Amino acid sequence: MTENDILSDLTIILRDLLGDDSIMLAMDTQREHVPNWDSFNYINFMVAVEQKFRVKFKVSDIETFPNVGAIVRQIAALRPGA
Repeated sequence: MTENDILSDLTIILRDLLGDDSIMLAMDTQREHVPNWDSFNYINFMVAVEQKFRVKFKVSDIETFPNVGAIVRQIAALRPGA
């Protein structure tokens, strides 16, 4: 699975969560640039991401991801066979 594949899946997860099909995530997307992606929805997003990719993030990572690209790279690093 490539970083682009992961990014595509993250976009789908966030679109479903926020009910907004216009969302297009990029590697440099930050939460504050996506309408309604507040802290509550961020936690729900991270839980959904962990379930989808069968990974477990450290709380310290979740609190400090600067953008979507950091999440993508962490998923790639945590996946078996990475």
